[in-house]
Amino acid sequence: MALQGKKLINNPNDVVTEFVEGLVETYPGLQYLDGFPEVKVVIRADALGTTYDKVAVISGGGSGHEPAHWITGYVGEGMLTAAICGDVFASPSVDSILAGIRAVTGPMGCLLIVTNYTDDRLNFGLAAEQARSEGYKIETVIVGDDRALPPPRGIAGRRGLAGTILVNKVAGAAAAAGLSLADVASEAQRASEMVGTMGVELSVCSLPSQVTSDRLGPGKMELGLGIHGEPGAAVADLQPVDVVVSHVLNQILSLETNYVPIKRGNRVVLMINGLGATPLMELMIAAGKTVPQLQLEFGLAVERVYTGSFMTSLDMAGFSISIMKADQTLLLRLDAPTKAPHWPVGSAGNRPPAKIPVPLPPSRSTKSEDSLSRPKKLSEHGRILETAIEAAVNAVIDMRDSLNDWDSKVGDGDCGSTMYKGATAILDDMKKFYPLNDAAETVNEIGSSVRRAMGGTSGILYNIFCKAAYAKLKANSDSDVTAKQWAEALEAAIAAVSKYGGANAGYRTLLDALIPASSVLKERLTAGDDSSTAFVLSSEAALSGAESTKDMQAQAGWSSYVSAAILATVPDPGAMAAAALAVKAKYEKAS
Repeated sequence: MALQGKKLINNPNDVVTEFVEGLVETYPGLQYLDGFPEVKVVIRADALGTTYDKVAVISGGGSGHEPAHWITGYVGEGMLTAAICGDVFASPSVDSILAGIRAVTGPMGCLLIVTNYTDDRLNFGLAAEQARSEGYKIETVIVGDDRALPPPRGIAGRRGLAGTILVNKVAGAAAAAGLSLADVASEAQRASEMVGTMGVELSVCSLPSQVTSDRLGPGKMELGLGIHGEPGAAVADLQPVDVVVSHVLNQILSLETNYVPIKRGNRVVLMINGLGATPLMELMIAAGKTVPQLQLEFGLAVERVYTGSFMTSLDMAGFSISIMKADQTLLLRLDAPTKAPHWPVGSAGNRPPAKIPVPLPPSRSTKSEDSLSRPKKLSEHGRILETAIEAAVNAVIDMRDSLNDWDSKVGDGDCGSTMYKGATAILDDMKKFYPLNDAAETVNEIGSSVRRAMGGTSGILYNIFCKAAYAKLKANSDSDVTAKQWAEALEAAIAAVSKYGGANAGYRTLLDALIPASSVLKERLTAGDDSSTAFVLSSEAALSGAESTKDMQAQAGWSSYVSAAILATVPDPGAMAAAALAVKAKYEKAS
């Protein structure tokens, strides 16, 4: 059933006037002519006809296609001098067009760029004739870039679509370069003959105060859209974007119809244009599929890609593809600077390769295979480290069900499974390439294993923990690490987790196990205890700290949404996992 569209507007009859008022408040470089109600003209604030010494470039048409057509988004130095705004999907009046010509046209004359719709041709044509009778030098270029329709179109011809924006840019840059009216018109005319456009719509647009058509049912799309809500050339089943892009490109670049004079080996410019309700994600997907097809299937050199919403149709879902044959002069015009607010910035320049290899971390890219492989013979420190790692991760593996059970009460129920993935990855990787005789590098590789295998917050925090510990340990030149150095690395790792995770002691997190462990370890080593005793007491402090989380109100993670009554029934599973690692990883022998 057709529905009334929802709009955040006032009186539907005032939408264009109020739109223009907001536009000129947003962009101080623009002004509008304050005349009788039907005159809606936006001009450059620095381009008054009495003093303007370059060719004025004017375009316009019905509103509802913003930022285009009426082309308020493309008024600015280096592009349009003025835009004439009609009501929604309606051609501007002759009086509006004349007012715009008179406001900005100086001795160099004026070029009118008109999209090929009957009302626009007639109104702009009449205004041009009147302006000539008043002594203005006027040229007109009609743009009809629609390539969805078969060649014979009678007197109507092809519709003007998003390719008009490229023509505007070429003409505006030529005018800014100081060319004569005849030369600016010539470049614009040539650009209009070099571009073809075809669109695909998924929904019909909704006009202010009008009922929206329901002609497109579920799972359908229209090919060869009309940008005013009129039916497209054909209705088809919705297809993956690869298929849609292929169909559109074949239509535009058909050698049989010769819609545009483009053949293999040519340089081209591509515009992927959203129609108003298409997410940028979908437009970028279309761009990513279009460029390789143009390169591989049609043998074209894609010089520039413009992706975004350039000429919309209110809130229509869908996109259009425009392809323009390019040469060096045209590329210079497209790349020329402009202050038009909606011409895309940073799209100029040659295209480097779209894909490059992912940079490898130093542990993989700069170190030899031998330094990252398991040593054939373990040193005493390497053997102790291997034993500690195996004991710690096996303890976590054994706790998987308990951790999941606790987490199901105070979190999302996957703590045990997440820790299990990390633990098993560590065991597998240790057998292959952990350089166990080098403690710092081994800790670094544990972090890499965790990053690869563990998801969620735990995976990130443990990776940060390992990387911070590695950095501290690596500062020591000796690969054998003393108990004091382990204590310093633990302290640095805890500080990093607290900094990036935002938690501290008493927040009911893994830090409530690690902070007591670090404090006791540092305290006992300072007091002169042997390292074995210090590590045992440290691990006991970790377990005690983890169990004490039952009495804490959570201030981080999922548990912060759980009531105190439920929290009091179980310890924090993350803290218990950290305690298990600490208890089982304690040194059995002094370093």
